[in-house]
Amino acid sequence: MPKKKKVADSEKLSKVIVKGMQEKKATDIVVMDLREVKNAVADFFVLCSGNSDKQLEAISDSVDEEVFKAMKEKPWHTEGKNNKEWMILDYISVVTHIFRKDRRKYYALENLWGDAEITEIAD
Repeated sequence: MPKKKKVADSEKLSKVIVKGMQEKKATDIVVMDLREVKNAVADFFVLCSGNSDKQLEAISDSVDEEVFKAMKEKPWHTEGKNNKEWMILDYISVVTHIFRKDRRKYYALENLWGDAEITEIAD
């Protein structure tokens, strides 16, 4: 009988995602713990900003690589890789948001999910 795949620990996953962001000098990294928020779509959101299309792509690739290396997970869904204003890597329990700096303020996810416990990661 085949072994069931272990569901990734969302807290560990969020830390690995932060590491991937830091590898490519992402700024304004924020971890939003949504586990206590009613009707939340994930356990965590991890947000960061980048300055250019190239940097956003590098951050996205780095997150992908770090998560696969540490947890053998690939994103369930990705979005925004073409327009490079707001990229999403969805690992189901943790959703990664990579914003171009000017778009981050516009979408203001931190305000939308104001009930979340927010941890800012120093640059």
